[in-house]
Amino acid sequence: MGSDHYFSATPASPENLRRVRVTLAGRDVEVTTAGGVFSPDHVDSGTAVLLANTPPPPPGGNLLDLGSGWGPIALSLALDAPRATVWAVDVNERALDLVRRNAAALGLENVNAVLPDDVPDDVTFRTIRSNPPIRVGKNELHGLLERWIPRLDERADAWLVVQRNLGSDSLQRWLAATFEHGYSVHRAATGRGFRVIKVRRHGTPQTEAIPLP
Repeated sequence: MGSDHYFSATPASPENLRRVRVTLAGRDVEVTTAGGVFSPDHVDSGTAVLLANTPPPPPGGNLLDLGSGWGPIALSLALDAPRATVWAVDVNERALDLVRRNAAALGLENVNAVLPDDVPDDVTFRTIRSNPPIRVGKNELHGLLERWIPRLDERADAWLVVQRNLGSDSLQRWLAATFEHGYSVHRAATGRGFRVIKVRRHGTPQTEAIPLP
C-alpha cells in the first residue's frame, strides 16, 4: 500500500468491500470489511486473544474500543452489553464507516463510531478494550494511551493486547511507570504470542487489602 496504512486517516487504496463470516460474542455473524483497514479478512489473532481473555463488559455506561478497525471489539461489546454506549474510536475514516455499516446490519443502535476528537470531553469509560496500533511508533502510541487511560472511571479497567515480539513487556513497564499513582498494571493473560495487559484505575481512596487476623 506504499504510505497507505491501516492508521491512515483516508486510505488511498481501493475500498474493495467484502463480506466475511466471523464469530463475535459467541455468535456467527456476517460483517463488511474493506481494503485499507486492519485485518480485513478475519478477526486477527491479537484481537481474538483479547476477546477470549477479558471478562464480560459492564452492562451499562460508556465503553471504549480504542483503534476499532472494522469493529470486532466494538461490535462484541455492543452485542454483550446492549444497554451500554459503545464508542468505537479510530483515525481511519474508512474503518469508522465499516463499524457503522456493521452495527446497523446487526441491529446495534448503541455504537458510536467516531474520530478521537469527536468524543465529548466529559465522557468517561467503564472499560477500555484495545488492540492498539503498535506500528504507529512508540511516541504516538504512548501519547494515545496517555490521552485515553486517564478517562477510565474509578475502579474500571483497560485491557490491551500486544504481541510479545513487538514490545509487550516494555510497554507494560512503561505503563506501570507512567500510571504509577492510582493505577495498577499487570499481565492478565498470554496466548498465541500475545500478552493481555490490564490497567486498573483504583478508587479514591484506593481500596486497601484487609489484614488477616
